[in-house]
Amino acid sequence: MRVEIWSDIACPWCYVGKARFEKALRDFPHRDDVEVVHRSFELDPGRAKDDIQPVITMLTRKYGMSQAQAEAGEDNLGAQAAAEGLDYRTRGRDHGSTFDMHRLLHFAKEQGRQEQLLDLLYRANFAEERSVFNDDERLVELAVAAGLEAEAVRAVLADPGAYADDVRADEREAAQLGASGVPFFVLDRKYGVSGAQPAEVFTQALTQAYGERSPLKIVDSGDADACGPDGCAVPQR
Repeated sequence: MRVEIWSDIACPWCYVGKARFEKALRDFPHRDDVEVVHRSFELDPGRAKDDIQPVITMLTRKYGMSQAQAEAGEDNLGAQAAAEGLDYRTRGRDHGSTFDMHRLLHFAKEQGRQEQLLDLLYRANFAEERSVFNDDERLVELAVAAGLEAEAVRAVLADPGAYADDVRADEREAAQLGASGVPFFVLDRKYGVSGAQPAEVFTQALTQAYGERSPLKIVDSGDADACGPDGCAVPQR
């Protein structure tokens, strides 16, 4: 069974939702049969790389919140993250473009290191002081920590077109599936789970989707030649 997860590194609920989903997956009896694929989704597509501002400022301007409301929201998120065993800085974080990070995640996927890089990007953005925005060397450091080669990472970052089509393709697909926000979980292209749901909801969705998998239907006339463990049938003249 395949689970596809659309998310953005700048999305706090994606950070929390990933932890909740993984908690459900750890306890799922068929977890070894589940393939998890991470997909790209930008909360601010088209945002300039150098357009960076404090999270609190972004919240007040984008959503019309007061500073007190924005800070209360961050405090709530910090508590939700802590409940999942995650560190979360409620003050002093910034917000910017995640496009280069998504491009690197597609590169990391080719190298079999996507999960490792995603976890490091989340932690760096939500729990550590040094910004991940508009700092290529910071991204290189994180990618190397995830097991990628530094010069190959620099080459990807230096080429704005590298893996850009992959990011855009993921985002178009999200729109086609009806995802207007993230995190968005799609199970076997049958069920969609929107938001950072409690682990129990993910458990229910995994169980239902796994139980409804259709068995393979064999179409066989009974007399077709084939190869098997005992060799290949040789037509008799």
